[in-house]
Amino acid sequence: MRRFFSSLLLTLLVSASFATGPAKNAKDTKDARETSVLPANFNGWQKNAASVKTSADPATVDPADSAVLKEYGFSDVETATYTRDDRKMQVKAARFSDTSGAFGAFTFYVQPQMQAEKISDQAVSNNTRILFYRGNVLVDVALDRITAMSAADLRALSDALPRPRGATSTPPTLPSHLPRQSYVPHTKHYVLGPVAMERLQLPLPSSLVDFSKSPEIASAQYKSSEGKATVILIAYPTPQIVGERMRALQSASLPGGPFEFKKSGPIVAIVSGNIPASEAQSLLASVNYDAEVTWNQPTKADPKNNIGNLIVGVFVLIGLLLVISLILGLAFGGVRVLAKKFFPNRVFDRPEDVEFIRLNLK
Repeated sequence: MRRFFSSLLLTLLVSASFATGPAKNAKDTKDARETSVLPANFNGWQKNAASVKTSADPATVDPADSAVLKEYGFSDVETATYTRDDRKMQVKAARFSDTSGAFGAFTFYVQPQMQAEKISDQAVSNNTRILFYRGNVLVDVALDRITAMSAADLRALSDALPRPRGATSTPPTLPSHLPRQSYVPHTKHYVLGPVAMERLQLPLPSSLVDFSKSPEIASAQYKSSEGKATVILIAYPTPQIVGERMRALQSASLPGGPFEFKKSGPIVAIVSGNIPASEAQSLLASVNYDAEVTWNQPTKADPKNNIGNLIVGVFVLIGLLLVISLILGLAFGGVRVLAKKFFPNRVFDRPEDVEFIRLNLK
């Protein structure tokens, strides 16, 4: 009997393990599918499952600048190899907490010698290497060779990437305030931390910028009649912080220069480099912050707030109530008349119902 119960217990344990095993594997597969950045296929390209690698360590993306990726809000990365016929494509997709982080990382890696491409939100290429971002995902692609269909293939890859939702999908607006005249292509950078600022060699010490105040920085290179200049825009959350940082920057002894400053709304604009004062002032004049105001008050009378419509509605309601009361009264009276005609003294006006108690007080 003991041997029988031991065998029964062993059988139940084995059955339970087989029953729970597939469910766990299914859950793991579902989680992997939900957290995956890269699609299984696109435009005939198939992802090699054996080549897929994921990591939450920014050093796997860029060991030298992992701290920069952290400043931009790095979340995770997925690398994979795609094949189609005899073709091969290496793809690295880094995901960030929001679109601003992906855009900032994109500008950090863009080089002036790269060519602009019409892929996704923004893209550049350098021979067989293509760099683009879509939403909060930065993608680095290495092709074995360039063909006429390469751009279409990468657009299909971009369309298959996940998109952020809500406020995290909004790109930063500060870079749009940079001047457009004399701009040197592919020199625009968006900075969110001191490490990226130092690596990009911006001509300002990070201590004066004071990243404890949560600033955003946009910078770009510009041509002048005497050389090149750098325009730096620093945006702070409040005008009080802007005034404080503006005074600190103007009173500091900054290396290089000369420096020209301007305050426009929450933005401190700075021009530095080998540039005439007139051209520096022209660049600063192009930086103008315009607050976006949303007019949410009605431009015409709302029918729901019209007192005349309210009064009309009251009288309509009264009329409906009168009509309903008349119909119910006629129905009740008609039933009573018919009942008295066909059933006299049986339903209504029965003698026992009409009697009442009398008090003989005489």
